[in-house]
Amino acid sequence: LEIFVTILNENDNDPQFQQPTLTRSVREDTEVNATIVASEDVTATDADLDIIYYELTATVQGTDGYFAIKGVNNPEIYLQKALDYDKFQSTRLLLYARDRPVGSPDPTRTATATITITILQADTRAPWFLPCAFLHSDTSVCISSPYSGIVNISEMAVEPLTLRPGPIYAIDPDFTINEKIVYSIVGGNTDEVFSVDADTGNLTMNKIVTSPDSFLLQVMATQANNVRKYSVTTVEIKVINKSLYPPHFERGLYNGTVEVGLPPRSFVFQAGDPSTPLMITAADEDFPDV
Repeated sequence: LEIFVTILNENDNDPQFQQPTLTRSVREDTEVNATIVASEDVTATDADLDIIYYELTATVQGTDGYFAIKGVNNPEIYLQKALDYDKFQSTRLLLYARDRPVGSPDPTRTATATITITILQADTRAPWFLPCAFLHSDTSVCISSPYSGIVNISEMAVEPLTLRPGPIYAIDPDFTINEKIVYSIVGGNTDEVFSVDADTGNLTMNKIVTSPDSFLLQVMATQANNVRKYSVTTVEIKVINKSLYPPHFERGLYNGTVEVGLPPRSFVFQAGDPSTPLMITAADEDFPDV
């Protein structure tokens, strides 16, 4: 008597990941659809020889949708949306491997792999002149104000010029890269009166100014490693007559009178002369005709 026995495979084994914990570093300028984790690194096995079904989730708030798997049966992880280092610098993904489809009424065994993704800042932005203010809530754009300064006519300044709101200074906003910045004057420098130090940004004079006309310089800050990464700002230099004398009041004491109960913005009159408004005047010998 021959007896044929068929052994039925019971679902008594969990899927297994060869590497349940992985780490990857990804540059923020990585192209969309690029593979981040190859399928062979995250493919699970099942001793019961069941078909494996995969699901990927992000556990860090605000990082959903950036990474995805190729398909429910293909665990290759790829970049689904362009990265931005300013938005987040790392995230953690959970990859689930199940031996039954999601929602199946049958008992399901599951394995989990944890993938830690670190975002590396890329050289994506041009230099910023400081001080600057962010454009609304967008920290990727910082708007600077023009610089301004003064020089005396027919006088040579030997020190770097003092500017407002501060000295010419630019930074690489890709802070972790921090490329060297080089400065140059690219416009408005009539007769080559001014020079800018390529390394420090200090603005100095090459010769005296004999005309009262102002200068509107254009100063460029360029990354030393990439001339295509640059920004341009303006520096207005006003030419004035040198001030030799301080202004002074024409009288040391002024006396005035007011009546009780007058409304705001009423005139104060000269003491002893209630019909003449009190006037406080100053003079400056540098401007005798004013």
